Amino acid sequence: MNFRGYIVRLFFRIFLFVGLILGILYFIDKNQITYLVITSVAILYLLVNTYNFVKRRFVAMDDFFEAVKYRDFSRWFPEDMGPKDIRFLYTGFNEINRTIKEINSQNQAQYVYLQKILEMVDIGIIAYNLENGDVLWSNDSFGDILDMPSFRNIRFVENRKPELFNTIFETYHREPDSIAIALQNESIKILISDTVFQVDEDAFKLIVIQNIDDTLNKNESESWKKLLSVMTHEIMNSITPISSLADTLQSNLERTMKNPDKHRLELEDLNSGIKTIKNRSDGLLKFAKTYRSLSKVTSLNLQRVRVSELFNNIQLLMAPSIEAKNIAIEFKVSGTRLELDIDTHLIEQVMINLLLNAVDACKHKEDAQIKVLASQNPNRDIVIKVYDNGSGIPQDILENIFVPFFTSKATGSGIGLSLCKQIMLLHKGRILVKSIEGEGTVFSLVF
Repeated sequence: MNFRGYIVRLFFRIFLFVGLILGILYFIDKNQITYLVITSVAILYLLVNTYNFVKRRFVAMDDFFEAVKYRDFSRWFPEDMGPKDIRFLYTGFNEINRTIKEINSQNQAQYVYLQKILEMVDIGIIAYNLENGDVLWSNDSFGDILDMPSFRNIRFVENRKPELFNTIFETYHREPDSIAIALQNESIKILISDTVFQVDEDAFKLIVIQNIDDTLNKNESESWKKLLSVMTHEIMNSITPISSLADTLQSNLERTMKNPDKHRLELEDLNSGIKTIKNRSDGLLKFAKTYRSLSKVTSLNLQRVRVSELFNNIQLLMAPSIEAKNIAIEFKVSGTRLELDIDTHLIEQVMINLLLNAVDACKHKEDAQIKVLASQNPNRDIVIKVYDNGSGIPQDILENIFVPFFTSKATGSGIGLSLCKQIMLLHKGRILVKSIEGEGTVFSLVF
């Protein structure tokens, strides 16, 4: 803001006022009554003018501060009217109003944006005043999960469902906690956590809930879709040629039966057709047996085993056949005292499957190499890793390799890795994979 003009005019008035006072003293001394009256009137006029001159600025500032007090930033001050110094002041006020309105607009947009995001998520969120129970904010998902209409005070829930009120609002869940709640027609399992925060002198509680059953059902549904997709593909691959060939053989038999002299039945063709149907039927039976083997692994025979002993057994079993294919293999344990509580038979089956996959990936590699390493990570988990420098797994199929019956091999059943994953889940462990196409793959068994 430019104060120079205002200060110059103010000092000019002060200087003039001092000069007029000196003039009055002079005229009193000379006893010049006429000039004394004129000078007195001039001083009075100058006082009124100076008062109005100063007052205009303070009135303008008072108006502005009054508007700020009541958060009225819509007021517009005329920038093209009045004295120059007042116009400068009005320009500054308008600039402040514009800036504050822009900030408020941005904050409002961010609030609406955040609110829309929180309304779209399937996680229930509510914040309320701890003292009076008034709801500060909640999204629709909160009411949907609890099967409750929208409410403005949590006492509404207390009056309708006291037990649910005590579980959700009265009990504190500092860490995420899984609990079961009873609704009208069913009991559901939710994950709940809460925190308390302070705004000025008011304390608020924020509660977050998630329907675990819905999440599990969605994941299970997706798994079943993948499973059914692969199973349908495998079954159709077997049934379609069987059906087509059976139609052909039936048609030939009917023509021969109607006109045996004109249409002779070639026994060799009939035998080949029946043989083909048998082979495809055997393949379908094998597929069904494989599926049964996947579903029958449900219990464990646990025993404490040293990892070094487990590696020795696998090495004796697999190393000769792997080395015969010009593939180098190495077993290494970081620490001889590493021990696992496992079903030895099942974990050996997992490692054999992983080694066979590694051999298959390295079959066209000149300097093929497989490493089986065991170590303990900082989290005290024991990790067994199977490395190979083979062809790797394409990224577009990497997420499907654990889906039952999914395979990219011409002769694969798609059951090996699925079985490995189920065995690791039974051991409360995990199987992880990292792969770079053309460079190699590492499977990690985390216990």
